[in-house]
This record gives sequence, structure tokens and C-alpha cells, in this order.
Amino acid sequence: MNTQSAVNASSGFMIPDPTEVPRLEGKVSDTEWTLRKQLAATYRLCALHGWSDLVFTHISVRLPDEDGEERFLINPYGVMFDEMTASALVKIDLEGKICQDTPYFVNPAGFTIHSAVHMAREDAGCVIHVHTPYGIAVSVQKKGLRRYTQFSMQVQHDLAYHDYEGIALELEERERIVKDLGDKSLMLLRNHGTLTLGKTCGTAFLRMYFLENACKTQILAQSVGSEDALHEEPETMGQKVYQQGSAAFVPGMGDNLVWPGLMRKLQRSNPGYDH
Repeated sequence: MNTQSAVNASSGFMIPDPTEVPRLEGKVSDTEWTLRKQLAATYRLCALHGWSDLVFTHISVRLPDEDGEERFLINPYGVMFDEMTASALVKIDLEGKICQDTPYFVNPAGFTIHSAVHMAREDAGCVIHVHTPYGIAVSVQKKGLRRYTQFSMQVQHDLAYHDYEGIALELEERERIVKDLGDKSLMLLRNHGTLTLGKTCGTAFLRMYFLENACKTQILAQSVGSEDALHEEPETMGQKVYQQGSAAFVPGMGDNLVWPGLMRKLQRSNPGYDH
């Protein structure tokens, strides 16, 4: 089936149930199938933590090159995070063009930010971008993320900022996203949301966990009203805590420490991602 089969002129969009699409295990490489399962699990974990925005944000994974061409996996438009499956994920190229038979379609604009990061960073195996109330609330603050909590100090020195340019529809914005990101692995998109990257889904997810909790605790702390009532640690302490906690984000360290447990939790609470 091609992408046009998802659209019916008389009834509008028809989004297939992701648990009913043909299983792709054995029809794709073992590496791709493993990455599909990890990415589908990441979508469900984000939903489990309340980081979804219906169907309007994205998580992407880079696949091994095929004949010198880069390919990526991303969510089919219209499938909720908590129902994502490995077989429902859509393979696309760097321009967001679908590279497989699928009953689904994708939102090319949703890949604008992700393609920028994947193109610029070899270590961007997985890119997570979400719209959460706490993340957006901090993104609008002129001073950004503050050194109020251990959560924030563990990520602040690896955090970049990108000014708002409207809904990410224009490919020209990719150059500015790349410039603003630099060598950082986390980003606050002003007035928009949060972004993290990692060599693996586990590392990207762990970074998002700390960033989202840093934003949430900042908003909770600020609910007392006056900034004078809050204690912010000095820059030297922020640097110390960042260095102390940096091992958590080394591939094979923090992700291996928490990922197996997250998979067990997902199997208990919302199994089926590996269809």
C-alpha cells in the first residue's frame, strides 16, 4: 500500500490501527527491527511519563546507511504515542520522503528539526522533541533554566537555546538550529518545547528525563512567587554537579543502567510495542 491509500476522499483521513498492520519482523534487517522496537518503546515511555502532545511531536532514529543513503524512522502521523508499534514506524529519507510500503503518511514538517540535528551530529542516533507544559514554561523565561535543582545542574552545561521562528515548516531554519545546538546534547526551543539527542534511544530518553524534571521543579519552585525567595546555586557548583553526573550520559552507562528496567515497566504497564 502507498501513502495515498491512507486518504479517502469521502471520509477524510483513515488511520489504521497500529496493532493490525503487518508485522515487519523478518522483512527488514535484524538491525532495523531492533531499532524499530527501541523507538516504539521510546514513544510509549514518553507517553507513560506524560510527554506526549497527542500526535504533534516526534522522535526519530537514524538507520544504518543503505547504499550510501541515510534513512530514518519516525512516527506515522495520526498514531498516538502510547499505541506506537515497531511495524507502524515509517522509514523516510533526509527530506522526509517515505522509503517503504506503508498504509500511513508522515508530517514532513515534523522532520525539519530532526533532520537538522541528524545531519549535523554523528552522535544523534536518536532525537526526541516534545511539547510539555513545564518545558515550554521554562523555554519562555528570559533567563532560561536556572540552577535551582540538582536536575538542572546535571544538564545545564550541555543545554543550548534556539529562538522561536514559528511552526517549523521552513527548511532554512535547519541551519540556525544546527548553529544554536553546536556541540550540546539538549536544547530549549524558545516558546516551543524541549529536545534531546543521544547515540541510543536510552541516552536520549535519559537526557529528556533530567531536562523535563529540571523544568518541572523550576516551575514548582517559582510558584512561591518572588524570585528572592529561591536559592540558586553559583556557577561553580553547577559545573561541579554537571561533571559529577556526566557519566550517566555516556553510552553504555546510564542508558544500560535504566533502560532494561524501563522495558520491564513497559511490559507490565503497556505491552505491545514490539508488534
